[in-house]
Amino acid sequence: MNTHEQFADNLAPYALDELSGAERHELEQHLETCAACRRELQALRSDLGVLALSSAGPQPPSRSKDRLMRAIAAEPRGVSAPSPAPASAPQRGLWWNLIPALAALCMLLIAVGLWHRNGQLKDEMAELIGRNQDQTTQLDQLHQEMALLTSPDAVHVSLNPQKAVKQPSGTAIYSPTKKRMMLMASNLAPVPEGKAYELWIIPAKGAPIAAGVFKPDDHGNAIVMDHPMPEGVEAKAFAITVENEAGSDKPTSPILLMGAGE
Repeated sequence: MNTHEQFADNLAPYALDELSGAERHELEQHLETCAACRRELQALRSDLGVLALSSAGPQPPSRSKDRLMRAIAAEPRGVSAPSPAPASAPQRGLWWNLIPALAALCMLLIAVGLWHRNGQLKDEMAELIGRNQDQTTQLDQLHQEMALLTSPDAVHVSLNPQKAVKQPSGTAIYSPTKKRMMLMASNLAPVPEGKAYELWIIPAKGAPIAAGVFKPDDHGNAIVMDHPMPEGVEAKAFAITVENEAGSDKPTSPILLMGAGE
C-alpha cells in the first residue's frame, strides 16, 4: 500500500494527466481524505496554468517554475504508460451505434405483425358478414314459410295413391295471392339410382308444370319447401311422378299421387 510520501510524489504526473491505472485510482482515493495533498495538487495546477501563459503573456514567477520543475525532477522515471482503453469501450460504442438499427427492426416487426393481424381481422369480419347474410336469408325463408302456412287463403291438397302397393301420401299447400307453395309427403318408396320424384302443378288449362324434384329420406318422408308458383297460373291439381333426378319438362311415367284443390 502506498505511503503519504509516495502519494505526494505522484501529484506532479497527476497534475500533468500522466498518471493512470491503479496508481491514479489510489491517488484519487487518497485525495478524498488528505487535505495536504489536495492543497499541493491545487498549487501544482496553478503553476501549470501560469506556465501555459508564458508564451503569450508576462513571465511567470520563477518560484512557480522552479517548484514545478523540482516536482517533475523528483518524480521517478519509468512511469508506466497510460493503460489502453478497456476493450469494452469500442464494444459499447458499437452497441450504441446499433441501437437505431435495432429500433427500426423492432418497428418493422411490429408493423408486419399488425399488418398480419389486420388481415386476420378482415377475414374474420368477412366470415361474420357471410354468416349474418346466411342467417338473414334463412330467417327470411322461415318468414315466407310461416306466411304461407298461416295465410287465410292457404289451400291444403291431399295427394292420394293411384296404383301402388304401399300407401304413400302427400299434402300440397299453396296460396294464390302469395304465389307460394310447399309439399309434405310420407311413406314414399325409395327411388332407383339416377331417379327422383317430381312434383307437378296441373293448371286449369294447359300442360302440367314442373314444380321441383326431390328424394325421400330413409323413412320415406320428403318436403319441398316454399316453392314459387308460376305467375298467372291457377292450380287445378297437383301430382307426383318418378323422373330422372335432373328433372323433366313433362311427365314420362305414371302418376303415383294426385290431388285437386278444394
